[in-house]
Amino acid sequence: MDNLTPMMKQYLTIKKNYDDSILFFRLGDFYEMFFDDAITASKELEIALTQRDCGGDKKAPMCGVPHHVSEVYISKLVEKGYKVAICEQLEDPSVAKGLVKRDVIRVVTPGTITDINVLDEKSNNYLASIYLDEVGVGLSYVDTSTGEMYTTEYIGNKENCYTFVLDELGKIFPSEIITNYSFMANRKISRFIENRINPYINIYEDDSVVRNNWTELILDHFKIDSLDVIGIKEKMYSVMSTGILIDYLYSTQKDSLEHITQINYYESQEYMILDINTRTNLEIHETIMSREKKGSLLGVLDKTSTAMGGRLLKKWLEQPLMDIDQIEKRQEIVQLFIDDIVLMDNIKSCLKDIYDLERLIGKISYGNCNARDLISLKNSIGKIPELKKRLLDSKEKRFLELGMAIDSMKDLYDLIDESIVDNPPISVKEGGLIKQGYDRELDQLKKASTDGKRWIAEMEAEQKEKTGIKNLRIGFNKKAGYYFEVTNSNLELVPDYFIRKQTLTNSERFITDELKDMEIKILGAEDKMVEIEYGIFQDIREKVKAETHRIQKTSRLISQIDVLNSFAQVAYNNDYIKPKLNDEGIIHIVEGRHPVVETTIENEMFVPNNTYLDTNTHRVQILTGPNMAGKSTYMRQVAIISLMAQTGSFVPAKGANIAIVDRIFTRIGASDNLSQGESTFMVEMNEVSNIINNATKKSLIILDEVGRGTSTYDGLSIAWAIVEYITKNIKAKTLFATHYHELTELEERMEGVKNLTILVEERGEEIIFLRKIVEGSTNKSYGIEVAKLAGIDSIIIDRANEVLHQIEQSHGFSISDEPIKSDQQLSITDYKKDYFIDKINRVDVSKITPMEAINILYDLTEEAKRLKEKA
Repeated sequence: MDNLTPMMKQYLTIKKNYDDSILFFRLGDFYEMFFDDAITASKELEIALTQRDCGGDKKAPMCGVPHHVSEVYISKLVEKGYKVAICEQLEDPSVAKGLVKRDVIRVVTPGTITDINVLDEKSNNYLASIYLDEVGVGLSYVDTSTGEMYTTEYIGNKENCYTFVLDELGKIFPSEIITNYSFMANRKISRFIENRINPYINIYEDDSVVRNNWTELILDHFKIDSLDVIGIKEKMYSVMSTGILIDYLYSTQKDSLEHITQINYYESQEYMILDINTRTNLEIHETIMSREKKGSLLGVLDKTSTAMGGRLLKKWLEQPLMDIDQIEKRQEIVQLFIDDIVLMDNIKSCLKDIYDLERLIGKISYGNCNARDLISLKNSIGKIPELKKRLLDSKEKRFLELGMAIDSMKDLYDLIDESIVDNPPISVKEGGLIKQGYDRELDQLKKASTDGKRWIAEMEAEQKEKTGIKNLRIGFNKKAGYYFEVTNSNLELVPDYFIRKQTLTNSERFITDELKDMEIKILGAEDKMVEIEYGIFQDIREKVKAETHRIQKTSRLISQIDVLNSFAQVAYNNDYIKPKLNDEGIIHIVEGRHPVVETTIENEMFVPNNTYLDTNTHRVQILTGPNMAGKSTYMRQVAIISLMAQTGSFVPAKGANIAIVDRIFTRIGASDNLSQGESTFMVEMNEVSNIINNATKKSLIILDEVGRGTSTYDGLSIAWAIVEYITKNIKAKTLFATHYHELTELEERMEGVKNLTILVEERGEEIIFLRKIVEGSTNKSYGIEVAKLAGIDSIIIDRANEVLHQIEQSHGFSISDEPIKSDQQLSITDYKKDYFIDKINRVDVSKITPMEAINILYDLTEEAKRLKEKA
């Protein structure tokens, strides 16, 4: 290192402290990278790799990006999973004595990126902190672009702690996690996080944090005297995870945290819990196949006009409420908007011109905003008085409360309006920011500059006349200053008092003493103007930053209004109704519809269905019927309507009385997890195990085709046992779709089980799905008919019918409620019985529909014909 240049020594000293980051080292107008950082960055950013002398005979690989567009390159690197440390010049190179002082002012990581151009405007970008030990776990998370911070904790055994954290992570999907080694030591958990959430992960040793005084750090940051103020005094694990999170923020963001003004502690039981599988299966935020918002529940419900409203809507869908009073307050405002559609449209019109206040104040806090950001803030604030007036003019109590709570922030509007020009430049260090009349000294300098430029124009005209050089002109550039330019053809006319300054190919440049004096005055005034304007801009920025709390409070109110207005628009346009809510465990839906599917079906052909579930006779419903008939759609719509109701949204139905459920579980579809060595059936059983272990009698369970990943007898046995266990032990409201028709026997055997089926009309060899759910059961899956509809070769279809006939002749099932004794031997023959007797014994004439009776009679007749032909 002795032979290195002073600058390179400085670089390596700083780099040593940020070894896990790509160091953007400021040199003049560029951020330069060296050595391995340069090699990595040139490849990832597709920019040229060069070399720089670093002392002696050594050369360092080097690449660089212009500082004024650096955010684009930083964001690209962070998106690819890198950290970027930004090393700035801490003094003006033009006045620095010796080597310019430099240091890292910020580290940009996946969880701390604030570039609005990169972030999804309607999604939060969370950085999460996890601390786990043998007793409990704390989870805290923050969106540094908006200043929102949350924390929660769980006390219990490790398995329950892991489940708790995974449910929460599945809700917030952080882009970066800070966690202790104890948490990530569980390989199953760590693989799940890496594969399903895929965040950037920072792991620290357990003993590196327990000795720190996190309480003092938290108190100091939030400027409070007691943790009681933020509700975590007795929450040791939240204190740990929050302290670690704030410490990490200070180490990466330095002091730019003024916009993180509060932390919200919550208990998980305050909200309906949706695990990551349920969120995926119900397609709440995006579709399973294309991973797009269009086609998801969010795609239907999101008519928000602001970015903040869009993020809040997403959060409400992630955290449906458990408290009926809170839900009904939301419903009341939605109803008020529907009752006054003129107000609904006017509010929407006000909102659409309001920019992202949360992220604007975040940029201001970080100090990387420009004057255009302040104008966006001013224009947004300018819309608030109209919004406030419309709410107050409505005279409705709820609207009056919202209107009174909104801060018009006229003082901030006036501050920016009086100081910043309406269309400022992007750069804040090149002048042109501040309005005439705001600062006396600046106005005087502007006049001097303007007068000087007028004098220059007059001098040019005067010298043209005096010298007779018609094309003489006065030019300017930053390097040469002001000069007279004379073409070679007119050099003989140049007067003696012109002093040669520069020779070009086709012309010569000259100065005069008078021009030089004026140049000093003009440039001195312009440099001073730029300096003063930047100082004024900084002062205004600090004054706005000091009002962060007011801006955030108003932003939160605007977000709520936006979401509730969006709910009203969707309800009005899609014919949704306000659901009643109950704590009695009853889900009664009249002509319910799937909110997404109904928007994709042409000619309004969606078939609505009724639903009735309770805690007694209709706890578990077994749904049979053919593939493609709509079983999955029906079950999903029940779950989605329940979720919508608990967010405060209206629902797609003619009537609804919805029980508050603490969790929704879904086990739908066939998927494997080969990266973790798990087959389709193992994934299925893991998901069922999660449901069995965590569901309560207040939960809603959706199970679709459980047991299909193994042999018929194994699968049927498992499905049977699961239904029995849920019915007897958990007593949760459950919809269970199956092709194991034998399960319909449970209706007769167990209290709380009811059979449902989907009507199908057969016309010769053609089947028509009526998509109507009715009580009863079917013993036909129509799988071969569906295969035929899909275009499977007729040879395969015919052979399948033959095989099916043989299987139906030889197999039957008889399930005993008595436990099997150890000395009993079971075989397939124990299940065989006469086909016709079995068919007739299964029929309950008092419960079957006419269509079912016709189907049964048809099957018996056809089987009798086959047996007669064989004989």
